[in-house]
This record gives sequence, C-alpha cells and structure tokens, in this order.
Amino acid sequence: MQQQSESGPDQVPGASAEQNGTLDISHRGEAMPDFTFADPSGRTLRLTELEGKPVLINLWATWCGPCVVEMPMLDELAGKYAGKLRVVTVSQDMQGAAKVAPFFSSHPFKHLEPWMDPDTNLSFHYNTGLLPTTVLYDAKGKEVWRMIGAHDWAGARTDAMLAETLAGK
Repeated sequence: MQQQSESGPDQVPGASAEQNGTLDISHRGEAMPDFTFADPSGRTLRLTELEGKPVLINLWATWCGPCVVEMPMLDELAGKYAGKLRVVTVSQDMQGAAKVAPFFSSHPFKHLEPWMDPDTNLSFHYNTGLLPTTVLYDAKGKEVWRMIGAHDWAGARTDAMLAETLAGK
C-alpha cells in the first residue's frame, strides 16, 4: 500500500503526532461504492448519484474525538468549495439518529448534512480500521486518495491536495 505520512504545520489543533492522518493513494481509480444512506428524517442519498462533481466522503462518529474536531473544518470546507465539491459526512454510529440528530442539533453546521450508516457499510468497504477516514472522488466517481485518521481540513495542505481534482484533471 502506498502511503504518505502526514505531518507539518497543517495538523489538527490539539492532535498529537500519532493522530495525524496518513494519505493513502493505493486505491486510486477505484469506483465509488453504490451505497444509500438516510438522514434522521428518512431522506436518502445514493452515493453513485453524486457523480458529476468531486465528492469528499468523511466517515465519522459522535464518540470519536478527532472526528468531532474535524466536523467544523469540514463544514467550512464545504462552504468554501460550494458548487465545486460536495462534502458528505456519514456517521458510523450504530445508534443512528439517536446519536446523530442531537449532535447536529447542538452544532451550528451550515453546509453538512446528518447522513447515517448504522450498519457501518462504508467502514467495512474502506477497511481502514480507523475513524475518521475521508475519501476524495473525482467527478467521474473514481477514488483519488483517502486520508486515514485526523487531518486539518482548514490548512493550506488541504487546498493543495484538492487542487488537481477541483481543476478537473
């Protein structure tokens, strides 16, 4: 597996060196999985229907400290690249809406939606063994890279990591 260690000034605030994510490109070119998720109100989202623009899928859970730290940064990223990048956060909480709805109610996210995967299908699919895991897909639904572990989504490194995909290359 090709991995690039994540380090430097774009670390998640409060994260130790062990919590920095690993950039993994070993799955580059693999197709986006065809999974469907729901939000607490029952509205559904099928991942493969998102093809046409780049998609950043983030697996997280309410009990995962680094995941919770990332959520405001992901919300900001979604706003910064609105119309160019879809940021999809998918909770891996097995209690589903019982955990996710209160979490979203207590956080003022402007761009994130409370998608849930209580059967943890995405965790099994990506098989990283770690939350958070975040995967970037290009507009054709092909994997570009995955970040395994915490990452500073507000840092300059993120813009560099997204640049080629957002330019359509």
